[in-house]
Amino acid sequence: METGAYGAANAGGSFNLQDFMRRPETILRLLSSVFALIVFACILTDGYVSKAHETTGTLYCIFNANMDACHYGVTIGVIAFFGALAFLALDVYFPTLSNANTRKYIVLSDLGFAGFWTFLWFVGFCFLANQWASTNPELYVVGGDNARAAIAFCFFSILSWFPLASLAYKKFRMGVDDFNTNYMDPNLATASPYSSYPDAVTDNYQRPPFTQSAETDEGYKPPSY
Repeated sequence: METGAYGAANAGGSFNLQDFMRRPETILRLLSSVFALIVFACILTDGYVSKAHETTGTLYCIFNANMDACHYGVTIGVIAFFGALAFLALDVYFPTLSNANTRKYIVLSDLGFAGFWTFLWFVGFCFLANQWASTNPELYVVGGDNARAAIAFCFFSILSWFPLASLAYKKFRMGVDDFNTNYMDPNLATASPYSSYPDAVTDNYQRPPFTQSAETDEGYKPPSY
C-alpha cells in the first residue's frame, strides 16, 4: 500500500508508468473493465434470440424471456466498463495532485462506486443465474454458451470490484489517520508560550514593604522604666 495522504505517495510529483502498471488498483481495474465488456458483449451478441420453430422474428431475452434480465446485465456492464476506465484515468492523474481535499473526493468517489457496483454485480449474478435456471433450453436455437459466460463473469466481477472497494477504504482511512496525527490547532501553534514562574534564587526578588529584617528584630530592646 502506498504511503502519503490518501495513498498518494508522490503527491505533487510525476507519473511513473512502470510503478503504475504494478499497482494492484491498475490490475483490478483492467480486469474489471474486461469482465464487464464480456458480460454486456455476450448478452448483446446472443442474449436476444428468436424462439425455435417461430417465424415471426420476435426477439426474446434468452434468460427465461425476461427482458429485464438482459437490460440489467447490459446496463451495469456498460457503466462498469466506462467507470473502470474513468477511475483508471484518475489513477494516472492522482499522484500529481497536491491538494488533499481533491484527493479525498476522488478516493470517496472510488469507494462509493466500487462498493455500489460490487453490490450490483452480486444482484446481477443472482438474477441472471435464477432466470437461466428457469429457462427451457429447447425453446432457443443458440445463445446458451454466451448466457453461461455472462453469468460466470458477473461472478468474476464481484471478485474484482470488492478488492477495489477495500483498497479505496484503506486509502481513505490512511488520509484520515494522517490528518489526525499531523493536525495542530492554529491558535495553539501561533500563541506564545506561557512565561515561567520567576525563580526566587535567580531573579531579583524584593521583599514586601513594612517587614522587618531578622537583624532589626534581634537588635530591638524594650524600653526600661
